[in-house]
Amino acid sequence: MLKLGGARLLDDRDASAVEAALAEAPVAGCMVSARVEIAGLEPWRLGGELWGIERGLLRGGRLDGLCFAGPNLIPLRGSSSEWRVFADRALRRRRMCSSLVGPAEQVLGLWSELAGEWDTPREIRDHQPLLAMSGQPRVTPDPLVRRVRPDELNRYLPAAVAMFTEEVGVDPGLEDGGAAYRARVAELIAAGRAFARFEGDEVVFKAEIGAMSNAVGQIQGVWVHPERRGEGLGATGTAAVVDTLVNRLDRTASLYVNAYNLPACAAYRRIGFREVGSYATVLF
Repeated sequence: MLKLGGARLLDDRDASAVEAALAEAPVAGCMVSARVEIAGLEPWRLGGELWGIERGLLRGGRLDGLCFAGPNLIPLRGSSSEWRVFADRALRRRRMCSSLVGPAEQVLGLWSELAGEWDTPREIRDHQPLLAMSGQPRVTPDPLVRRVRPDELNRYLPAAVAMFTEEVGVDPGLEDGGAAYRARVAELIAAGRAFARFEGDEVVFKAEIGAMSNAVGQIQGVWVHPERRGEGLGATGTAAVVDTLVNRLDRTASLYVNAYNLPACAAYRRIGFREVGSYATVLF
């Protein structure tokens, strides 16, 4: 593999350069921005490393390459030269991430450098439209969709597990009995970022704001009970989460969706989402 210099581990001294890079693509970079705004750039607080490449001689200048390496590997900026450098750094240690995810050009470019060196992925989703909206939803929000309370974790969790298993193809309880996933769901509930429509003790719609920066909230985990699909609950429920993000939290609402999920794509268009880019995901 061709080596072109190295990717530098960024820290708090690089804050202004990172902030400028992330501000250029606030929707695409929401997952990383949300972490950086809360924790800064030091790896022990960030929960991962932020790698940067700058062609200039002065620290703090424009970043030509930017990549987050943590539970997910998220390349945000670069071209073929930067992808080779990031791949070289990633290959210095065993694979730590469960996926590559982010802007499609970056993810697929980086994966082209890693393929054959890392183990074969379970699935490659090479086109996931990245959607955003900052206005009123065109679909009337479901008034019964609300924030999940902490004491409702046990009622909410089965729906979250079902969604994860259906979407990712892996039961989140297999590795550690579900402790880590349960803790993550509990964290989202405690932060007021898990939403559901309950009917009795059963969840018939759920969604979460998985990442939230100062400008953007990224919706994830949209799910409708299998016996209630086709009733429009996905559209009206998602509209309720959009309404919270746009009108109460003053954020742009965003999400990404598998292009082959035609019913979901149609529902999001009805709500008012527009395509602003494309994501890709490599799942291990």
